[in-house]
Amino acid sequence: MSSTRATYDDIVVACPTTVPYVRYSIHGAHWFLAGALAELLHSAGLSKDRLDGLCVSSFTLAPDTAVGLTQHLGLTLRWLDHIPMGGACGIVALRRAARAVQSGDADAVACVAGDTNHTHSFRLNLATFSQFARDAVYPYGSGGANASFAFLTAYYMRTYGVTREDFGKICVAQRANALQFPHALMKKPLTLDAYLNARVIADPLRLFDCVMPCAGADAFLVLRRGAAETLGLPYARILATIERHNAFPDDPIQYRGGWALDRDELYAQAGVGPGDIDVLATYDDYPVISLMQIEDLGFCQKGDGADFIRRASLTADGSFPLNTSGGQLSAGQAGAAGGFLGLVEIVRQVTGRSLGAKVPGARLGLASGFGMINYDRGLCSGAAILAAGS
Repeated sequence: MSSTRATYDDIVVACPTTVPYVRYSIHGAHWFLAGALAELLHSAGLSKDRLDGLCVSSFTLAPDTAVGLTQHLGLTLRWLDHIPMGGACGIVALRRAARAVQSGDADAVACVAGDTNHTHSFRLNLATFSQFARDAVYPYGSGGANASFAFLTAYYMRTYGVTREDFGKICVAQRANALQFPHALMKKPLTLDAYLNARVIADPLRLFDCVMPCAGADAFLVLRRGAAETLGLPYARILATIERHNAFPDDPIQYRGGWALDRDELYAQAGVGPGDIDVLATYDDYPVISLMQIEDLGFCQKGDGADFIRRASLTADGSFPLNTSGGQLSAGQAGAAGGFLGLVEIVRQVTGRSLGAKVPGARLGLASGFGMINYDRGLCSGAAILAAGS
């Protein structure tokens, strides 16, 4: 299959940036976003007035939007976007920013995502996240993502024969990766026995199946290759991206995402196949979603994910390196920054600048995103294939 989408020519990604995650913070989202932007500009060697594009993702920035943030940060821009798509926001931000630079609407776009986490932040986010979800679950005394993903997980297990041991293998491997990643909040090794015997949260989900909310921020810079080389910045080339919203709306229970619709074009545009990918970062607020992405992105057939996981070794030095920073399940979920975590890690891996566990010889990486759970399904999905700069 040949791709019908325009390539990204010489558009690249540089300066992967993280404001270290913390469990709770008295700072607001503005503080984390500003810190990420300041660190990004410092690492790029750019003054603030050289930045002419900004893409922002945040839940707790409200009532401000990206427009209000420009005044807060003292930025004058000619291109601006606000991506309220949760776990898909990193891929979508990359796509928007790349096309803006490619068209000449901006020369350098900072993509920034971050959130705070006060002791009550998560509860307030759930209360205002989705009118549809609120109406569907509140009459039954339920709320939040745990119940929704328990519903999806139980269906996946019944339909495809996935076991808790299979999900546990993902979680244990990611914890091993996280122990080498300085920003990961989970600092203790996780055994399969500890995973299996953890307390129940929402059957069949137990403690280590569930992402931990925290505060923090991530960012990256999108610009032309020549500009990156002039600044002396290591960079990753954008080979291909896809994006899809409200895929398969007639499925009574979600068991697949938009990746299944667009993956052939993703690989066609990049000129590679699943077997060429050196490192994969899936959005992983719950392990069932990682398994869904592995299948829908073509690493195995739908329903074969459990067998695939059983055969593979998932640590950074293994046969199928997955979420080498530990993913959200071991690094934490800093709100919308969870949608940036995997993409930032892929940029680090393919440029040889991982902060933790390194994938030997990684030249080609794939990051995928999944966001905006609306009671019974996630509505946004996307993916990007990035390559080493030379």
